[in-house]
Amino acid sequence: MPRKKDEILVPVGKKIKKVRTEKKIAYEHLANETGLSIDYLKKIETGKVTPPVGTLLQIARALRIDSGFLLKERTSTLKDRIKAYTKRTDNYAYTTLTPGAENKHLKAFRVTVEAMRDHEGVGYRHEGEEFVYVLTGKIEVTVGEHVNRLEEGESLHFNSGISHNLKNVGKEKSELLVVIYGP
Repeated sequence: MPRKKDEILVPVGKKIKKVRTEKKIAYEHLANETGLSIDYLKKIETGKVTPPVGTLLQIARALRIDSGFLLKERTSTLKDRIKAYTKRTDNYAYTTLTPGAENKHLKAFRVTVEAMRDHEGVGYRHEGEEFVYVLTGKIEVTVGEHVNRLEEGESLHFNSGISHNLKNVGKEKSELLVVIYGP
């Protein structure tokens, strides 16, 4: 039996499914509210894919819950709380720079993208605006059909309601500052 300080991690997909079923929200409704496919939503709920932060923000808005509920994985000790804000997907790592801002409109993240990698699956789209500043590396941010190429010290501000994707096009890991504004 785990000790309290070793609290078991609750996968984000299970949290989403629990809220969706408690609120009796059908996949069709959630798909229409987020623009995500039902298949992708099911993969999130079963843990087959780990969604990026932007997708979690979309889902939280559609479920009418505080995004912090999905962004926080565990809260047992101070050390765990700090670790809980680091989000990992297959090719990205997210670390919040604004812990405690779950109820705020503005959230900032330090994002690490492995060399020559991008997220697989759907493009991201969430209501609001997004700002990306490249700390190290070379990236491409595709907004709609327009490809923006950014290097260290360059930035991009765009409407995050437009489908967008981020890709590391360099031979080394890229680090970014990403600020998301959601109304």
